[in-house]
Amino acid sequence: MADQSQLLLGEIVGVHGLRGGLKLRSHTDPVEAILEYRPWRLRCRGELRDVSRVKGQIIGKSLVVQLPGIDSREAAEAWVGAEIWVDRAMLPPAAPGEYYWTDLEGLEVLTVDGQPLGRISHLFATGANDVIVVRGERERLIPFVQPDVVRSVDLDQRRMLVDWDPEF
Repeated sequence: MADQSQLLLGEIVGVHGLRGGLKLRSHTDPVEAILEYRPWRLRCRGELRDVSRVKGQIIGKSLVVQLPGIDSREAAEAWVGAEIWVDRAMLPPAAPGEYYWTDLEGLEVLTVDGQPLGRISHLFATGANDVIVVRGERERLIPFVQPDVVRSVDLDQRRMLVDWDPEF
């Protein structure tokens, strides 16, 4: 979905049980926060479905949801691989100094000396901190540590300044 008014919040990654339970991979923190956003727009193999009533819980290490009209394992299997999109307007504004990862993707990354390193491809979380994956003439993994490494983020200019050795 290229529509900037929509935001990808998760995917259906498997089935749970015999009564249509679906396992999710959530991009929210905490993972169960995805249940707070409604309606969901499910996209699966070209099919779209809006879902307003979602029940879910953590079972073991998985977030499992039950969707209306999906009450068998066979019906649930048809939705494995579906993406979960929501209206961007449902998310609260980010606090000062905080950013939604989707807003950082594509930003140009420059050193504090003005040397271009590339653009942010994506981010991922580690136990210690989030990591920015910057792709330019080569790929760099840069810790998202403010203000020590990430000196500034300008979403309007689509630019991030980092204190990073370009040789690293």
